[in-house]
Amino acid sequence: MLTAPVEATERAPLPTCEAGTRYIELTADTPSKTPEVCIRPELSLSLFFDAKLTRVEVEGRERFRRVKLVDDTLTLVASEALHDGERVPVTAYFEDGAAPTRATFVLVVHPSQAERQVEVSRRERTVASLRQGEQQARAEAQQCREEKARLQAECRGQGGLTGLIVNEWMGEKGVVARVLKDVIQHPGSSLDAQKVISYRAVGPVGRGRVAVEVELFNLGTVTWMPTGAALVAAKREELTGLKVSPLEPIPPGGLRRIVVELEAAEREARGTYTLKLWAGEAGAEGVTLDGVTFP
Repeated sequence: MLTAPVEATERAPLPTCEAGTRYIELTADTPSKTPEVCIRPELSLSLFFDAKLTRVEVEGRERFRRVKLVDDTLTLVASEALHDGERVPVTAYFEDGAAPTRATFVLVVHPSQAERQVEVSRRERTVASLRQGEQQARAEAQQCREEKARLQAECRGQGGLTGLIVNEWMGEKGVVARVLKDVIQHPGSSLDAQKVISYRAVGPVGRGRVAVEVELFNLGTVTWMPTGAALVAAKREELTGLKVSPLEPIPPGGLRRIVVELEAAEREARGTYTLKLWAGEAGAEGVTLDGVTFP
């Protein structure tokens, strides 16, 4: 569980990852900012261009399991050699010679999210493409509204044990805890996970919640602020609806308990997971723990 101190360095913030199809429009003028695309190891990314490509340049190509170029389509599959927060430049060259003659992107390894399909165009999008994007935006907005309503309902509800009972998240067995002694922390972090405990509460109608509590000690010289978390299974299946608290900074030399919680029925959240905790403003600096299980 103990790792050598690693000083935190200033990193660029993680990009916002889009769900569904991502649309990127290129202009002949030099763009003010190179587009960033979220990727994760072992998940494929397909980029569709509006013209054939002659070649593609991928920095650190040996760290990708697949780099396949077929006419106007580029498929990339990163390997486990790429780590969270790393940025990989990719440049594609068009065959027709029209401006712009090339397209440059930065692939960003995100701790939990990935964009699977990106359409790249050098001209105005078609009406059908615009309608598809509009429908996708509406669906995402509706999902956000539903999630907001759910969170507001929880916040208006009662807390503590009363909240567990009223929401039928806890039955006669109460809350079961498990001290995780076989958790393995990935090296290269300024944070030290000193104690890990998982919890499960199952209600009478099968509803319930699970949580994992991590005591983090900041070995670095920079204050660390948790902003996100992911629980990923061996087959890269990811648990959703995670809530991280408290979202408070851990100063250098400070110790704080971080709790990651989610709703899960008795048959859910079974098996072994990898827990990732990261900070947004400080890039992907965080902690990764293998071997997380729930009672």
